[in-house]
Amino acid sequence: MNDDLLRCLSHLIGRVAIPATEVRSIIGPGKNRIKAFNLFDGTQTIQDVVHKTDINQGNLSTAAASWVEHGIAFWIGEGRDARLLHIYPIPEKELRRKKGTKKA
Repeated sequence: MNDDLLRCLSHLIGRVAIPATEVRSIIGPGKNRIKAFNLFDGTQTIQDVVHKTDINQGNLSTAAASWVEHGIAFWIGEGRDARLLHIYPIPEKELRRKKGTKKA
């Protein structure tokens, strides 16, 4: 239960600190990159995500390092047990806003 509470807290703080539009721009273009980012929920290795997205492992490792550097993901564990955890999942499709409404 403590892991779930900590995960919830990190998602909440992440949403307050970095808006989804900024996270989306850091992730980069492409459905596969967003899918990969969302798969990093703290339970999967880079190799697991490579198999589920067909992204080259080198490219995914570089992207993951960039995401950590930009503060939208962080490592949990050490060595072979290390797992990447995103600050919160990003919807694959960006929500369209009505004209005249402000972005949050």
